[in-house]
Amino acid sequence: MSEKRKITIAYGDGIGPEIMEATLRILDAAGAMIETEEIEIGEKVYNAGVFSGIRPEAWDSLRSTKVFLKAPVTTPQGGGFKSLNVTTRKALGLFANVRPVVTLTPFVASKHTMDLVIVRENEEDLYAGIEHQQTQDTVQCLKLISKQGSEKIIRYAFEYAKAYNRKKVTCFSKDNIMKLTDGLFHKIFNQIGEEYPEIEKEHRIIDIGSALLADTPEKFDVIVTLNLYGDIISDIAAQVAGSVGLCGSANVGDQCAMFEAIHGSAPDIAGKGIANPSGLINGALMMLVHINQPEVAEKIHNAWLKTLEDGIHTGDIFKEGISSQRVGTAGFADAVIERLGQKPLILKPAEYSREVQKGFEIKVSPIKKEEKKLVGFDLFLDNDSMRPEQIAGVLKNLDNEKILLAFISNRGLKVWPDGLPESFCTSHWRCRFKSRDLTVEIPASEVWEGIRKATEAGLDVVKTENLYTFNGKRGYTDAQAE
Repeated sequence: MSEKRKITIAYGDGIGPEIMEATLRILDAAGAMIETEEIEIGEKVYNAGVFSGIRPEAWDSLRSTKVFLKAPVTTPQGGGFKSLNVTTRKALGLFANVRPVVTLTPFVASKHTMDLVIVRENEEDLYAGIEHQQTQDTVQCLKLISKQGSEKIIRYAFEYAKAYNRKKVTCFSKDNIMKLTDGLFHKIFNQIGEEYPEIEKEHRIIDIGSALLADTPEKFDVIVTLNLYGDIISDIAAQVAGSVGLCGSANVGDQCAMFEAIHGSAPDIAGKGIANPSGLINGALMMLVHINQPEVAEKIHNAWLKTLEDGIHTGDIFKEGISSQRVGTAGFADAVIERLGQKPLILKPAEYSREVQKGFEIKVSPIKKEEKKLVGFDLFLDNDSMRPEQIAGVLKNLDNEKILLAFISNRGLKVWPDGLPESFCTSHWRCRFKSRDLTVEIPASEVWEGIRKATEAGLDVVKTENLYTFNGKRGYTDAQAE
């Protein structure tokens, strides 16, 4: 291959510049046919007044090269700018986050053996970041799951398993509690799974699934799950395998792809030259396969394995009796470069297909039009002075021949009628009005009239949610204890 492939790179924040420099040196020494185009993202851009953390011209580069090798960027906790990682994934349609995890015992200490891949949905769920403070003591975050988003990621997981000769796909969800959102994901998993009879299918509730992942990871092969769960369990798996600092990930879409380490920017060790560059190196290996340079990926991967096998380790995985030399970021890169062309003697050598593996054509089934009927609405109130029965006394005046007050709940628990005095309540109330006949649609004017009357009665309405049926099936859940 003589023509270089142009890619976009970003040095990121914290330890980002150090591990990116190390990774690029290895790529160059291995003969990767790439030409880099650098963009600046993250804290510096945000502090310069660009509150998205990325300048418009950077998007032009990403849309042009369609390949992004990115070092970690800082995402402030509890405030500040939105996650640039999430923004980039969603803006470029990178719906699949692919995170392989393999143990490297005995050279990287682990109590377990695993060789699995976590396929994480990348665009939806709580990572939509839609949050509101509705009362002085209650905030909310919306969890959004779509049929299309679920089908894309689940089909990708099965196609990945098929292409890489994986035998089983496991779905993680919490549909015993979140019956509509996680329930939709599980339902689509079951439907799509029927199209792959040669692949074993199973479902695990996320809590016991996570416990099994930490205790007996050899049970799993490919795991497909929702955005938040995938983020959490991939770090669990990586740490169980030896270190979060070892793992890379691919973010794959129909048009573009982004490759990165799974860890953050680690500002506490930035500038000290001690960070492990392995996560970004492994992300770069996935990038090389994506741009049809598997031979280079294989060469680097085997040199990396030989480096670990020789006991040359950064501080996060250094262990007396196993490691032979503690090195920093640059020293580790030097050791990998020295071993280019070598293969490990004990660890399984890397073997990459000589075929292009850019991903899979993921088609989404058309959504069938369903009959949608408005059959009620929830009024959410901010009130810290009234008891449930007092609120009900006011709202019962909204009852008419079409609608009636069905219940009042607090944090999801029904507290009227027949609530228990022991139940703790905040200032955030949900008051459900339903059609007296759920087969009959109510006019939208009933919702507005309900808001008007409640407001005139002195109640503070902070939010409404319409209740619909779809083809006669309820599109909402009951309250707890209803």
